[in-house]
Amino acid sequence: MTYLQALVIAVLQGATELFPVSSLGHAVILPKLLGWPIDLYGATFLPFLVLLHVGTAVALLGYFWRDWWILAFGAVGGLDAHRARESRYILLLLAVATVPAGLLGLVLEHWLRHLFGTPKIAALFLAANGILLLFGERLRARAPAEGTRALASLSLGDALFVGLWQSVALLPGFSRSGATIVGGLLRGIDHEASARFSFLIATPIILAASLKEVPKLLHGGVPAGTFQLALVAAFVAGLVALASTAFLMRYFRDHDDWALNPFAYYCLLAGSGSAAWFFLT
Repeated sequence: MTYLQALVIAVLQGATELFPVSSLGHAVILPKLLGWPIDLYGATFLPFLVLLHVGTAVALLGYFWRDWWILAFGAVGGLDAHRARESRYILLLLAVATVPAGLLGLVLEHWLRHLFGTPKIAALFLAANGILLLFGERLRARAPAEGTRALASLSLGDALFVGLWQSVALLPGFSRSGATIVGGLLRGIDHEASARFSFLIATPIILAASLKEVPKLLHGGVPAGTFQLALVAAFVAGLVALASTAFLMRYFRDHDDWALNPFAYYCLLAGSGSAAWFFLT
């Protein structure tokens, strides 16, 4: 992989990890579309992508540092009793929401690795992701108007429900943020709160994956300079992710009635177009 290719994938990762359009799907589809000689099944490609995810996780920690500080400070009793209980409860919600994807990822690891390197499948799933986003918006629009729920009002069952939706993103082409935002919408919280919850639960999932995959870039058989290339790309991905997060939080706040629709139409077009190209050429 050249520096140019790595930086292109890094910019794409930084944007699409948070935009509900599947970073993994784009990382699998783009090299195939551009004819890049990158081995998607190679020993270093997945760890490379995971390190890019670490860059986005650092960006999320930076953007939401106040949220994490309040949660951590409250959890150790640094705030008043009510806010301390609320902080501990929200941390519990985040933990519960990460369990399904973590368990399924471990159980289905070998099968998922096979799908990961298949651009045709990723393109079909990307189109399906568009349908998923439209489905979530339509169901939410038909739900009774009961007001917006705060994160602390969610039950453990709600958190598990959102976590199950997050598991869909183990399939390349389905967006993690998109699936979790849809899950949040269906439990009665708005786009902005759903996005905030989605971005918060992204951090532990990404860091856990990095502990497993990133050390593979340091093995003796890895080409010299691979880890350094990945670090530069991760830094770029983090900068793009920081800008993307700032934009998306404002966007979801200002367009709560239809926020997912433009991303849904993009996924339908990009996914179906890429699939048609792959199957016909």
